[in-house]
Amino acid sequence: MKKNILLYSAAILCVAIATFIGTLEPLVIKVTIDNVIGNIPVNSSNKVNYFINKIGGISYLQKNLWICGLTLVILTLVRGLFLYYRGKWSAKASENIAKSLRDKLYDHIQHLPYDYHVKTEAGDLIQRCTSDVETIRKFLSNQLVEMGRGIFILVFSLIVMFSLNVKMTLVSMSTVPIIFGFSLMFFSKIKDIFNEADEEEGKMTTVLQENLWGVRVVRAFGREKYEIDKFDNVNKRYQNILYKLYSLLGTYWSVSDFLCMIQIASVLIFGIYFTLIGDISLGTLVVFLNYEIKLLWPVRQLGRILSEMGKMTVAKKRIYQILNEKVEEDKEGEKKPKILGNIEFKDVHFEYDKGQPILNGISFKINKGEKVAIVGQTGSGKSSLIHLLGRLYDYNGGSIKIDGVELREINKKWIRSNVGTVLQEPYLYSRNIEDNIKIAKKDATKEEVIFSARNASVHEVIESFEKGYETMLGEKGVNLSGGQRQRIAIARTLIKSSPILIFDDSLSAVDTETDRKIKEALKEKSKGVTTIIISHRISSIMDSDKIIVLDKGKIAQMGSHNELIKVEGIYKRIWDIQKSIENEWNDTIVS
Repeated sequence: MKKNILLYSAAILCVAIATFIGTLEPLVIKVTIDNVIGNIPVNSSNKVNYFINKIGGISYLQKNLWICGLTLVILTLVRGLFLYYRGKWSAKASENIAKSLRDKLYDHIQHLPYDYHVKTEAGDLIQRCTSDVETIRKFLSNQLVEMGRGIFILVFSLIVMFSLNVKMTLVSMSTVPIIFGFSLMFFSKIKDIFNEADEEEGKMTTVLQENLWGVRVVRAFGREKYEIDKFDNVNKRYQNILYKLYSLLGTYWSVSDFLCMIQIASVLIFGIYFTLIGDISLGTLVVFLNYEIKLLWPVRQLGRILSEMGKMTVAKKRIYQILNEKVEEDKEGEKKPKILGNIEFKDVHFEYDKGQPILNGISFKINKGEKVAIVGQTGSGKSSLIHLLGRLYDYNGGSIKIDGVELREINKKWIRSNVGTVLQEPYLYSRNIEDNIKIAKKDATKEEVIFSARNASVHEVIESFEKGYETMLGEKGVNLSGGQRQRIAIARTLIKSSPILIFDDSLSAVDTETDRKIKEALKEKSKGVTTIIISHRISSIMDSDKIIVLDKGKIAQMGSHNELIKVEGIYKRIWDIQKSIENEWNDTIVS
């Protein structure tokens, strides 16, 4: 709020002026009823008498009663003008704060550790960055200023009421403490339900998001009914919590309405009695009835303000759960050495959760410009090894050195800018193909984009599209085949010219012929570049300088293709199986 204090101060000042003018309106009616129409003499010491004499006196007003009406109209117009600016400035301030908060959240999320994103549901994050921010914006736009308005109404009205009649003022305030206490009790109950509702909305958003992103899987396996039932369950839980919330709100408003009506009735009954015995004038009774409605409004609104405050408090808590998460920060003294591509793992140990080792004593060496393949069963630690190289996680024990520098001592952003990674499941944005390739290098020329696309064996495919490189992609590149997505992702990585290239099973969705073309293009492109390939397809890694076979977090075998197929072990078994399948397939085609 720091940068918007001036706007909020202006809005509250407008509220104060509008409220003060609103306090004058019933007094104009009182003077009209008592002094102009009722002929009750005006107290000579009264400031009102000064203004009446300036206009022309009571006799003049009696002949020109329209002046009293016009005064009310002018006061109402001026009050409306100040309320307009109050709404304008408070809305502007709250929108500024909401934008600032959204920007802060987005920036913070971008810098959170990889592990946080792996463990957090995207739907819940989206809900916190949208609905929860909107809840705070609404409170700051409406309820915060309304609190100020309520205080001003209370102060101005009580000053005038006590000056007119103390007994009637006490009658007017008799049920206010009860309504106030009931509002506080209501606030204590409603806050927890708001929190439950927010959490259930987040779960519902997650289910919806997963279904929309995985719609092809749902259709392919005929899982529509299962997904509908799954959504129906979370929707019912959300509905039940909202029903409980609205039941509480309904109880509050009905009880507070009942108490307010009792209060107005008591003012009317006692006011008529005091008027009949001559204790107050008819105009004073009208003033008290008018002020009573004005007074009860902020007291009654207290429940709404408190409930919105409860909702805002929950939203703020959920937002700050994100903002309080530690971001990846550059540590003092971190190095930015020239990366050539020499990599050394020495007795490396790593685990995601304590007591569950993923890599257990891994040691190997890769020289600059070498092409190294990593194979192994699912869960053997292949991807974890790659995560360590990009410092998405830090190893628990041992040593990893890049060109002789300990990896932990190298700046995270620096090492990632020098390591090009093509993931197994590439993510393409809803932009055109050229922009997707240029993500890794924003200032890349069109010639560089085409060159990297040729190396990834996807240029001809792109040119076959009606709009070529300007072709817009659907969410996650849904309008492309799996192989086309992977090749565009490869082109995106190659455009950066990184000294270390990692292919995390990224050729799995391309056919054998395309695989061969990509490898031939990469031979020229990757001269002097350290290349690491994770693959289950041995035909893609046969020409590697070194093949590392992982098994249950340890190196089971290491050597060239020709060396490994001569030794009984995991690699030879995979090779025999794949060769057998390939031979059977070729025989089938021939026959």
